[in-house]
Amino acid sequence: MLVLSPELQNKLATPLKIGHLTVKSRVLQSPLSGVTDLVFRRLVRRYAPDSMMYTEMVQASSLRYLREVPQIMEVDPKEQPISVQLFDCRPDFLAEAAVMAVAEGADTIDINMGCPVNKITKNGGGSSLLRDPKTAEAIVRAVVKAVSVPVTVKTRIGWSDQEINILDFAKGMEDAGAGMITIHGRTRDQGYHGSAKWEWIRRVKEVLSIPVIGNGDIFSVEMAVRCLEETGADGVMCSRGTLGYPFLVGEIDHFLKTGEELSAPTPIERLECAKEHLRGLWEYKGDRGVQQARKHLTWYVKGFYGASELRDQLARVESVTQGCELIDRAIAQQQTT
Repeated sequence: MLVLSPELQNKLATPLKIGHLTVKSRVLQSPLSGVTDLVFRRLVRRYAPDSMMYTEMVQASSLRYLREVPQIMEVDPKEQPISVQLFDCRPDFLAEAAVMAVAEGADTIDINMGCPVNKITKNGGGSSLLRDPKTAEAIVRAVVKAVSVPVTVKTRIGWSDQEINILDFAKGMEDAGAGMITIHGRTRDQGYHGSAKWEWIRRVKEVLSIPVIGNGDIFSVEMAVRCLEETGADGVMCSRGTLGYPFLVGEIDHFLKTGEELSAPTPIERLECAKEHLRGLWEYKGDRGVQQARKHLTWYVKGFYGASELRDQLARVESVTQGCELIDRAIAQQQTT
């Protein structure tokens, strides 16, 4: 049985303050490329209505040349609190993009300084900024000056085990005006392998006065509580744990607020959610949405008899009708077993 320490209970009794913004949850849904679009965020928010959501990361320089805001940056006026995550290495481009994001409804601007993907880092964005702290600080200062909403940073602990510089880097972000920092407890070289080094999150928390959010290996309520207890972080951000499981943020938030563990959704409930996700993507993006739904559907389908075969079929689904029929048959099979 999970139990919160008195110290953690006291911290969780107060809202999360990000600059002048008050957020009623200390559990955040991470920005995930190709995942956290409007449809996915709505599913997560159903179970976690108070939590901060993030758009997929948007390249600042691309916005300068587009005549209209891309769909990836679309925000529903009702989905608050919401943050738009931007990436680039040019302070002026990021400042311009931040102004556009606020106009779209962003409650905060988050700067991605942690993405490990080569196509991002080779152009100076993402985690490559860990090797260029002066530019990273200039970015934060420029965006803070350009917008009236809080500016936050998401990053990693360093480029490699030999280049862990998160303590100085995080202090530079705070001094430049960042209102919150999220630390993924891995280096860029780790990618998503190995275990997150939460001890560095604790060390960052010890030297900063702004909120510090723990990220990395938050796959369950238990892992979230462990992270908070071990690091002293002001909250946790869920990433890969929500793939095919949009219930996770709400499960953690509910436990932190009430001390009660919710029952895990049944296979039928997960399949129903998968079908809703497919329909939502089709209605929002048409045939392209169905293609994007394939990966989501395979993530939902596990932990029951016949899941492997169903995953193979859903990975090749060509239409919303075909996908729904496959899921409905699986639901019917579950109801008879």
